[in-house]
Amino acid sequence: MSTTLASQAGPHDRPAHRDPNVLRWVGAYASSMTGDSVYYIALSWAAVQTGSPAQAGLVMSVSALPRAVLMLGGGVVADRFGPRRVVIGSDAVRCATVLAAAALLFLTSPGLWLLAALALVFGTVDAVFVPAVGALPARVTSRDQLARVQGMRGLAIRCASVVGAPLGGLGVAAGGAAAAFGLAGLLIAVSVPLLMSVRIRALPQDGTGTARATTAWRDLVVGLRYIRRHRVLAPLMLAIALGDLGFVGPLNVGLTLLADERGWGAAGMGWVLAGFGTGAGAVSLLLTVRGRLPHAGQVAGYAILAGSVAVGALAYAPSLVVAVVTALFIGLLAGLSGAMCAALLQTQADPAFLGRVTAVASLVSLGFTPLSMPLSAAAIGAWGSGPVFVVSAVVCGLGGVVALCVRDLRRAELPR
Repeated sequence: MSTTLASQAGPHDRPAHRDPNVLRWVGAYASSMTGDSVYYIALSWAAVQTGSPAQAGLVMSVSALPRAVLMLGGGVVADRFGPRRVVIGSDAVRCATVLAAAALLFLTSPGLWLLAALALVFGTVDAVFVPAVGALPARVTSRDQLARVQGMRGLAIRCASVVGAPLGGLGVAAGGAAAAFGLAGLLIAVSVPLLMSVRIRALPQDGTGTARATTAWRDLVVGLRYIRRHRVLAPLMLAIALGDLGFVGPLNVGLTLLADERGWGAAGMGWVLAGFGTGAGAVSLLLTVRGRLPHAGQVAGYAILAGSVAVGALAYAPSLVVAVVTALFIGLLAGLSGAMCAALLQTQADPAFLGRVTAVASLVSLGFTPLSMPLSAAAIGAWGSGPVFVVSAVVCGLGGVVALCVRDLRRAELPR
């Protein structure tokens, strides 16, 4: 299947950051993501207040299993029924579930079983929501605007994380976990009418809402075969996997242990995270305004390589100021490589496979790479931060090597 989105629109379309249709989608996405941030604050607070630290940790991890197991199936659902319809439905279910939990917590004290059930439902719905969200940008804008849309999406994520955490804290302070869950549900609810107002492009071989002769399993097998045989997508998936495996551990649990080891404290760790967020946000803003960058494959590869060097250097920063500056560069490079990889996924994939392509990429990022966090923590405990950060940087750098050594990926370009 060689059908692309080129026939749907061209460079004469208005820029994505000035397109009301795209802005409605970005607003819906930002509202949903902010609701997610508030939800996780409320869930963690309620779990800590209800059970032991071990039980709270178990509740927080419950959603990971269904998300990882069902993610590929979620990609099939997105392709069979259309990502817009799936996102609207999953947001509605998430909203109803969170509001129901808020009501139960307000009326009674059901205990950890409610929180575990909520996390299980949320993780199950996320397995469908995440691939559909990733496949939707190609339906709301033209191919030449997809890099700009990835920048706008990055800005929405940064704004959601900055706004969501304080909102969640205010909700908990004002009325406990029940109020915070209620606030999360309302924020997710805002996204539903916005999504319903978004116009989508009718893509070739869309088939949304129609019955298909093939089974869901057959669709999954065909999708995986399509990715494996694709000259750009297959190495791109490997580059993303290696980059994330080397990045997630050090920049999550590893950073906490590094801050404790260096005596920076929670405030110092916050400054380092702020540096990272500032860098990533700056790149998102640049892509939103600038749009297309030439030599996307090369840019992604060199950005991953340079970012891996910065990851390794972070563990040897002689002071907190140097660590913050290093984190700023990591954010810039990670944001750049992530946006380029996402835009290439969107433009290289056949429209009929976008959900499954997004599902595989999301499974790598959300399903497999979190496994590196406990391994990183154990390794830092045994050998210290320096060697572990260096090994992680090498793994991350291999992703850049793949991107630069595979000719078709290295030469991949974004549409003009």
